[in-house]
Amino acid sequence: MRNLFKKCVVSALASAVTVFASGQTTDDRLPECSEGSVMTLNDCMKYAVSNSTKIRIQQAAIGDAQIDRRDAALKLFTPQINAQTYAYYNFGRSIDPQTNTYFNTTSFHNNYGISAGYDLFDGFQAVNNWKISKTGMLIADSQEKQVEADICLAVMEAYYNVVYYKRLCEVYEEQVATAERALTKAKRQEELGQRGHADMIEMEADLADRQYDLTNTYHMYLDQKMTLADLMFWPVDEELQIICDLRFFADAQDDNINPSVNLSDSSVILGDSEESIVNYALEHNPGIQIASWQQLNAMRELNTAKWQLLPTLGLYAGWSTSYYTYQGSETATFANQFKNNGGEYVELSLQIPIWNHLSSHSRISRKRNALDKATAELDQKRRDVESEVRRAIQDRDGAATAYQQAQRKAEVQAEAYTLNLKKLEQGLISPLEFQTANNNFLKAQADEMNSLFKYIIKQAVVRYYYGVDYINQ
Repeated sequence: MRNLFKKCVVSALASAVTVFASGQTTDDRLPECSEGSVMTLNDCMKYAVSNSTKIRIQQAAIGDAQIDRRDAALKLFTPQINAQTYAYYNFGRSIDPQTNTYFNTTSFHNNYGISAGYDLFDGFQAVNNWKISKTGMLIADSQEKQVEADICLAVMEAYYNVVYYKRLCEVYEEQVATAERALTKAKRQEELGQRGHADMIEMEADLADRQYDLTNTYHMYLDQKMTLADLMFWPVDEELQIICDLRFFADAQDDNINPSVNLSDSSVILGDSEESIVNYALEHNPGIQIASWQQLNAMRELNTAKWQLLPTLGLYAGWSTSYYTYQGSETATFANQFKNNGGEYVELSLQIPIWNHLSSHSRISRKRNALDKATAELDQKRRDVESEVRRAIQDRDGAATAYQQAQRKAEVQAEAYTLNLKKLEQGLISPLEFQTANNNFLKAQADEMNSLFKYIIKQAVVRYYYGVDYINQ
């Protein structure tokens, strides 16, 4: 029993850290089940990202940001061009365009025109809007990366929960089988007069407890598997199969995690100190980058509001022509009038703001408040990320230590379980004493698996803050 535990749990689970931390792919390994499509953790994360509605929403936001950037560029580098035409009948009094006198004859008027205008100076509003739109694209991209990271972390946690409860079910199945074998042997001993009936009752109760624990654990496994499928948007009418057999990770040697190595040392995995990880996160974390770009945009909007107090200068040009007829009179043809009535104009416009009910000053005050808010949010975000990174490193270190202790405890409890099982078979201990030893052994197995998966997840979080995306780990 001890050798089986060491081979299938201790060694295999230990190998998982090296496989996961090194980023090795597992496509060339044999999965637990050969039927259907069996998915690795990386497969699950990719599937979740490609099917997530949150990603689709964020991609729509990126599309809006691209449109904003295009509109800002067109407004900055191209003039406004308009064309117009109109036609009307006049049945009342009007002015003769040839004699400039009034007459009461019904007339028809038709006008055509085209104009173009360009703001030579608008308080740098167009320039700043173009810069803001470019930053908006960066913000949208970073927000998509944030959403992707959140999805991948949630999938990772759910994936390892499924693996944990699946392996725990297998442990309980083995315990149920052991209890059934022991009960069968005890019944034979009772028939021979070597064991009392009270021992039989206790062993039957112990078997019932094992079966009950197995049933509950199996339902937890199904619940976590449903959670993983929901996160992935997996089709409800298809069976989700993931790699749950820990032998999948057991190609490496038992000493892939050397107990003499201090796993709490961040340089073991990352090769850098805690301060290096913190500094990298403060510079490259998407959340901080988003807050920094939002502050920059708030500053640009404030500058734009201030420049709106200055005059604006615009250059405009246009061309127009007209055609008209009078009832009962002869006029020139449409072609001749279209040519002869044509005219051009060039206009240089200077608009000086004098009084607009203090709306410009109110706009400046609001933009200044928005800048103060964005600056405070950036400071808060930097503080939050720094705390998150240090807490993640601390959690990773604690998980590494807990795993080492759980691994040692599992080894000791495995030895104790093997000895107590032999004693029970020889009638040297009571079933109640064996049940206590068995419970300790089960708890040690569960603690070891749980502590290892926690370490893997915490290590993944630290690696993410150091620039390695979850999906690339």
